[in-house]
Amino acid sequence: MEERKKFSDFSISEDLLKAVRDMGFEEATPIQAMGIPLILEGLDITGQAQTGTGKTAAFGVPLIDMIDAGSREVQALVLAPTRELA
Repeated sequence: MEERKKFSDFSISEDLLKAVRDMGFEEATPIQAMGIPLILEGLDITGQAQTGTGKTAAFGVPLIDMIDAGSREVQALVLAPTRELA
């Protein structure tokens, strides 16, 4: 059986790691374990998984970590298929 990855295993900032922990998350879901490292490497990915498996965090955690708060340039674009999902 494969060992579950923890958010602390990813190369994300301590502030973001603390925020994730404060929300009660320690272990990554499979989609997060596969996606987060690739996105942090700067790769584009397409992820598909069941509802409730953590896809939003799989994309959102690395996106937030890579944002330069001091920059006023567009750094990310998030697409949503419907207004309700946005």
